[in-house]
Amino acid sequence: MTHSKSFPGEARGNGLPRWEEVYLSLAEEQAEEDRARKENLSLMKQCLDDAGNVTRAKNLQAYQSDIVAIALALFGKRASHIVYWKDSRCKEKFDRAREKPKAIQPEARRRS
Repeated sequence: MTHSKSFPGEARGNGLPRWEEVYLSLAEEQAEEDRARKENLSLMKQCLDDAGNVTRAKNLQAYQSDIVAIALALFGKRASHIVYWKDSRCKEKFDRAREKPKAIQPEARRRS
């Protein structure tokens, strides 16, 4: 099942918005997952570096398991963005679908 997100559309006669569901195609969803995977690998490396820096800064023993535990805590917080990226892609699709083509204004007549 592909990722989807609801956005408020134009208001109905009663003033309440009509919610519109936006779906990602399988290709779009896969692209966001690939993006998240690459980002997560980079984040995990940063988290391991940051965890090592924390242990050194606080004069803690640099046990590998402690560094990994700190890194995982940091990673859990930072890596939760895959849903955010998918939702952002849905929002882009929603906004593009709602864009109205800009009317071309006729040139103003010059007064002679």
